[in-house]
Amino acid sequence: MQEQRAERPGEGAGIYFSHPACLEHDPRVHMPEHPDTPERLAAIERELTARDWLGWTRREAPPAEEAEIGLIHNSAQIEGIRAMSLAGGGAIDGDTFVGEPSYRAALHAAGAACEMTRALMAGETSLGFCGVRPSGHHAERDRAMGFCLFNNVAIAAELAIRELGAGRVFVLDWDVHHGNGTAEAFRTRADVLFASIHESGIYPGTGALSDVGSGRGEGYTINLPVPGGSDEELWLSLIEHIVIPAAQEFEPDLILISAGYDAHRDDPLASCRLDTASFAEMARHVRDLALRCEVPLGAVLEGGYEPVALAQCVAETLAALAAEQPAHSAAPEAMLTSRAAAQIGHHWTLS
Repeated sequence: MQEQRAERPGEGAGIYFSHPACLEHDPRVHMPEHPDTPERLAAIERELTARDWLGWTRREAPPAEEAEIGLIHNSAQIEGIRAMSLAGGGAIDGDTFVGEPSYRAALHAAGAACEMTRALMAGETSLGFCGVRPSGHHAERDRAMGFCLFNNVAIAAELAIRELGAGRVFVLDWDVHHGNGTAEAFRTRADVLFASIHESGIYPGTGALSDVGSGRGEGYTINLPVPGGSDEELWLSLIEHIVIPAAQEFEPDLILISAGYDAHRDDPLASCRLDTASFAEMARHVRDLALRCEVPLGAVLEGGYEPVALAQCVAETLAALAAEQPAHSAAPEAMLTSRAAAQIGHHWTLS
């Protein structure tokens, strides 16, 4: 593929990482009605092709090395998924299935996150996006769950810290489901700030506002559960008045987004009411944070199960990240943002 010059956010587009193997993972082999279909990624690529990839450079992702997966996951989990795939696949739990191609797909999904992080930390580009499957943010150290096999964004964050010179990494998870695997990976750490906005009362049932991490990591987990039916006003209020001030005070060397799109109003797995434009606006807020902190920004695809809405959301996210249009400022939503500020304000200066 022909490459183009990488530039600062707001000055040009970034690099989009993926691999054809990510289309081969298909849980429907074992559960015909499973919502995580290859069509999700195919729809994204059709939409981006129709928009001439919005000026983003495409790059095929290598497979992750086992040592890279092992930054987050133990050897028993890695070998278990490999062996199950080689044996033809099966059910890990009632939601999570492995087929013969799934281990290879998961290696390339994690490999995309690692390759993106290397490019970001080397200054090759300041913007990256991983269009990959299977997702990762539910996967814990010794457990695959919630459609997720390996925790792509957690592996990327750990790689940045251990091998690529990052002292602090900020991870924002805007998937509608709590990123329990990422939260647990860094629960006792002060070098990763993890923030999650998610619908309360749905899978996986974790992520209470009162859970702020533990030990040396107390305060470095920000959980912002929202009620079903929540719309752009609340999500953007939490981003602007809670997440962004805390992250700016944290002074990260790298920003990563667990970019799930299942809070969209058309998504079948949750009941939040975001529009396509809502994700573009959240992306602008995070991009502006990256500009102020003068650090690179990467995103890794998580959920989003209505393919047309997902494809449009990803395209608008990529456009927003690379454009110069600033984020809009909004007044804080009175009740829930104030309640969150009372909790998070014990650890961070919010304004």
